[in-house]
Amino acid sequence: MTPRIEPFFDATTGTFSYVIHEEGGVACAIIDSVLGYDQRSGRISAAGADQIADYVRQGGLQVQWHLETHVHADHLSAAAYLRQSLGGKIAMSARIADVRQTFSHAFDLAPASLQATDFDHLFEDGERFLIGRLNAEVISVPGHTPADLAYRIGEQAVFVGDTLFMPDIGSARCDFPGGDAQLLYRSVRKLLALPPQTVLYMCHDYPPDGRAPVWHTTVQEQRERNIHLRDGVELADFVRMRTRRDATLSLPQLIIPALQVNMHAGELPAAGDNGIRYLKIPLNTF
Repeated sequence: MTPRIEPFFDATTGTFSYVIHEEGGVACAIIDSVLGYDQRSGRISAAGADQIADYVRQGGLQVQWHLETHVHADHLSAAAYLRQSLGGKIAMSARIADVRQTFSHAFDLAPASLQATDFDHLFEDGERFLIGRLNAEVISVPGHTPADLAYRIGEQAVFVGDTLFMPDIGSARCDFPGGDAQLLYRSVRKLLALPPQTVLYMCHDYPPDGRAPVWHTTVQEQRERNIHLRDGVELADFVRMRTRRDATLSLPQLIIPALQVNMHAGELPAAGDNGIRYLKIPLNTF
């Protein structure tokens, strides 16, 4: 069956979220939803997430899944917020445990919090599941982080997370803890071995001047035109380029709040005795 796909773009973080459902059906999945966060004031905004919720309600849809492609470092996930109002299960890679362990010291995580109990389901590579009558498959694509997943929904739609960007932008960084340029290269080659007409849906776009944001491309276009990973680019060349480029990049502005929230399925920290929630800022750590 062919899925119906509705994109939502958060211009502040350059992030695409998606609602996917079958034509004529009511079951749907939400991929990589965004919760707004103003770093200066510490205020949370659900305006973008509410647009997704409105679309779901107006279409008479029922959320089965909130799918996370990885632990995002550039925005807060709205999965927990949307689960509360729309239902559905939050799912991501079983390797979230590795990510939590990596950052356990930086955020002083209690041993009990290293277990991924905030998520309703943890996917293994190759796992299959359903969105209504739509077939879906999990593809492990580590490299950007250890816990990156792509989701193949139907025959020709693949949501790639932070592996590939549009062909004129290239590929994701690999310098976060647990990142690995060699693994990313192999993950991308796995995706680009899919049939040429397969449509790849981006998690981000950072368009150059003169181009509007674009949320999808094809395997064939990536193989022909991706500036970092087109056909003919060898592993050693990619690793050399990626390593040099990553060394010039600043950390994402929201990495500290995003990691704390997204490692816990988008759940905000519990309120203190005064009723206020707090995020930690580790000094001289990142």
